[in-house]
Amino acid sequence: MSDNEHESEHGPLIVFDGVCVLCAAWFRFVVRHEPNRDLKFATIQSQAGRQLLLDNGLDPDDPESFLLLVDGQSHSASDAVIRVVSGFGGGWRFVKVLYIVPRPIRDWIYRLVARNRYSWFGKRDSCMVPDRQIRGRFIDEYSAGGGPIHE
Repeated sequence: MSDNEHESEHGPLIVFDGVCVLCAAWFRFVVRHEPNRDLKFATIQSQAGRQLLLDNGLDPDDPESFLLLVDGQSHSASDAVIRVVSGFGGGWRFVKVLYIVPRPIRDWIYRLVARNRYSWFGKRDSCMVPDRQIRGRFIDEYSAGGGPIHE
């Protein structure tokens, strides 16, 4: 299934690392602030998440992989982060000012954090599991390796 098919079936979608402590915090932040509650999610550990990354030219085993699919477009790295946060509306729109920073600089900072996130923030043995209300917004299984899932 292509990224456009996933988006049309599921709405805007974020693919993130479900075992990364920083990424789990990012996920909770997004869920808490998104205004329309229409974002869907997949982890890079899930079959659908891995396929979406591959379909959009990203390596699911690369620690830099983070994907946002919206309006038929794929966004990654710093562009994806800015687009997600500015989409919260209100004062969050001012995050767009970061676009004045040249993309190579923004992406260098993004890559620095992404490549060091496990050592700086930690890694879980299995994917985090959201509460029941949020689980239905995942497009695929979210357990890493098919094992138990822990909050």
